[in-house]
Amino acid sequence: MSEEEAEKNYRSGLPGFLGTIDTLISKIEAVILAMGVLLMAINTIANVIGRFVFGSSIFFTGEINRILIIMITFAGIGYAARHGRHIRMSAVYDALPVGGRRVLMIIISLFTALVMFFLLYYSIVYIADLYSKGRVLPALSIPVWIIYVWVPLGFLITGIQYFLTAIKNMTSRDVYLSTGVLDGYKDTETEV
Repeated sequence: MSEEEAEKNYRSGLPGFLGTIDTLISKIEAVILAMGVLLMAINTIANVIGRFVFGSSIFFTGEINRILIIMITFAGIGYAARHGRHIRMSAVYDALPVGGRRVLMIIISLFTALVMFFLLYYSIVYIADLYSKGRVLPALSIPVWIIYVWVPLGFLITGIQYFLTAIKNMTSRDVYLSTGVLDGYKDTETEV
């Protein structure tokens, strides 16, 4: 199965209700990311055509792309955590036996979940501050706080994903990078 097919047919490695929630969130994230990228491309292409063919830019293109970048970024962090695509510094980790790697992965996952929940709290405080100031986007007249709602949502989903990864590692004999991704490296060398 190719990597794209595996992502399209994602099934959580968690049992029961947790697995159902994990799979549902994965599907929602995939739709958000795909739609966000497509909308950004369409918006940018329409603006370029407007500028060069008709001599006039679409006045709200920059603000739309700003909203979409925020949405894609913060929906993407949960997606990356779910598919084990986060950056790893693994020199010490790789030198450990399986049991040590599993314990370290549990610690790393729980710590990262705590950091995500900490950032969730402060992003909510930040949005509340923006709300109290009443600022709006100049072209679209949308309150600025609305475009940042993706930030705490992304931190929440990512924190939950890392917490579920810790649970998966606590209940499994193998080491998992996420609830559905087993630890290990793919052989990327090719013979010449």
